[in-house]
Amino acid sequence: MSKSIDPKDVEIFLLDNPDFFVSREAILSELDFKHDAGNAASLLERQIKRLREEQNTLMNLLTSFVDEAKINEDLFIKSKNLTLAILEATNAKDITRIIENDFTKNFSVDECSLKFFNNSDITEIEEKTGLSLHKGSIHCGSFSSEKLSVLFGDTKVKSAVIAVLVYGKKIGMLQLGSYDRTRYLGDEDTTFIEYVRDVLEKRLSSLASNG
Repeated sequence: MSKSIDPKDVEIFLLDNPDFFVSREAILSELDFKHDAGNAASLLERQIKRLREEQNTLMNLLTSFVDEAKINEDLFIKSKNLTLAILEATNAKDITRIIENDFTKNFSVDECSLKFFNNSDITEIEEKTGLSLHKGSIHCGSFSSEKLSVLFGDTKVKSAVIAVLVYGKKIGMLQLGSYDRTRYLGDEDTTFIEYVRDVLEKRLSSLASNG
């Protein structure tokens, strides 16, 4: 049978070692302190409250970091697989199929298309939509139904991302569409789309030069 600890011994020990909790703040956050001071909180209680709040804040921050890391890892793996598939493709038709299937299946995009045009076609689309579709341009937003009809045809798309790429005499448009009007509001980070566009442009240019 274990020997019980006399509370008086604990009191004497703490009085003899006033700095005991200095390096043991985590213990303080787990203790309960009650007294008869009415509504006025003691200094110690305020310190305990602060420690607990800091501990909760740190735990929430750590949780968000872990969640973000998981999301980033998932995006990295999907991006790597998509890149490898593009690099292994042997023609523009295969690349188009890969892009359209991968974005809708693995990136939760409602509609995706990769289309190629000549200069006169692009000029006509620019006139109808008011968008500047020059090399490297990217447009995001909840566009009007008239613009979306020109870009996607008869569709339920409410917002979209449009990325323009050029290889040889062809102008490509990578189009991602969402049925949610608020998904693409125009303030998104387009780094990932720029990366995919650049990979497409490099691979298509390589295939064109070798063909």
